[in-house]
Amino acid sequence: MDTIMTFLSKFRNMCKKELLSTLKDPATRIVLFLPVVLQTILFGYAATYNLDNVPYAIIDNSRSKTSAEFLSKLDGTGVFQRIQTLMNAGEIAKSIDSNKVMMVINIDSDFERNLAEGNPASIQVITDGRNTMTAAVALGYISDIVGEYNAERDGGKQLINIETRAWYNPNLITRWTFLPGMIAVFSLIQILMLAGLSVAREREQGTFDQLLVTPLSSTEILMGKAVPPILIGMLQVTFILLSCIFWFKIPLSGSLITLYLTVFIFMVSCTGIGLSISAISTSMQQVMVYTFVLMMPMVLLSGLATPVRNMPEILQIATYANPLRFGVEAIRRVYLEGSSLAQVAHNFIPMAAVAAVTLPLAVWLFRNKLT
Repeated sequence: MDTIMTFLSKFRNMCKKELLSTLKDPATRIVLFLPVVLQTILFGYAATYNLDNVPYAIIDNSRSKTSAEFLSKLDGTGVFQRIQTLMNAGEIAKSIDSNKVMMVINIDSDFERNLAEGNPASIQVITDGRNTMTAAVALGYISDIVGEYNAERDGGKQLINIETRAWYNPNLITRWTFLPGMIAVFSLIQILMLAGLSVAREREQGTFDQLLVTPLSSTEILMGKAVPPILIGMLQVTFILLSCIFWFKIPLSGSLITLYLTVFIFMVSCTGIGLSISAISTSMQQVMVYTFVLMMPMVLLSGLATPVRNMPEILQIATYANPLRFGVEAIRRVYLEGSSLAQVAHNFIPMAAVAAVTLPLAVWLFRNKLT
C-alpha cells in the first residue's frame, strides 16, 4: 500500500510540474488557447453552407401579375434579395461575373398564359457554378419555394418547373470549384513553410552567425531568402496546373500569362508573411506552430468553400488583410471564366498592399532580432 501511495504522490508531483511549466510560459499559453478561440469563432461563423443572403437578378419577360406574385413570394423569404433587373439574356454574364449576384432567374414571356391554361411553365435558374456547394444550396431553397407556390396555387400540381444551368461549371462538378482555388492554397502552404523555415533553419544549424559576417545587409539576406520559395512555388503550381488540365480534365479558359502573374503577386505577399514569421521564430518548431495557427483562419476566410458575402460583416472586413481571398478569387476567374488581366487587376491591389507591409516588417523584425 505504501508503494502505491508513493507512486501516486510522485505521479501527482510530476503532473503538477508539467502543468506549471506548460502554463507558466506566456507564449505557450497563447499557442494553447488562441487557436481554439479563433477556430471556434471562424468555424461557427465562416465555415457554414447555410445561406442567409442570396442576391439574385431577374429577367421577367412575362411582366404579369402571376410572375410578380411569384417574385414577391421569393423576396418575402428574407433570404433572396433582388439586386438587379436585367432587360435581356445578354446581360447575364456581366451580372454573374461581377460577383454581385449568386443566380439569375429568367421567366418566360408565356409564363402566366401557360399556368392559366393548366400547362407546365418553366422558370430558368442560372447559378454561379464557381462555387458548387452554395449553388446547390441556393437551388434547394428556390425548389422548396416553387413547391410551396405550386401547392398554394394549383393544389399540389407541379405546373411550375425549374430549368437549371450553372455558369462556368455546367455539371456542378466539385473539383472544378476546388482545384483551381487549391492552386492558391497549396502555394500559400509551401511559401509560408519554406520562407518561414529559412532563417529558423540557419539558427538551429548554427550557420546564422556566419551569414551575418558576410558583406550582405539584412535586406539583401532576406531578399535572397525570398526568391527560392517563390521559384519552388512556381514549379509546384505548374505541376498542379498540368494535373488540373490533363488529369482531371478541367479546361483552362484564361491566359497562362495572366494566371502566372496572378500567382506570382500572390506568392510575393505570402513570402512577406513567411519571412515575418521566420524573423520572430527562434526554432523550426516555432515556425511550424505559428504557420499552423495562421493557416486555418486564412483558409476559412478565403472564400474557397463558403462565400465571403455570407460571413458576418466584421469577418468580411477581416478578409481584406487575407491575400488568399484575392488569390483564390483571381485564379478562379482566370481559370474558369477566362477573365483578362484588366478584369482581375483589382485583386492585385490588396495582395500588393500585404506585400508592401509584410516585407519591410520582416526586414525590421530581422534587424530588431539582431540587436
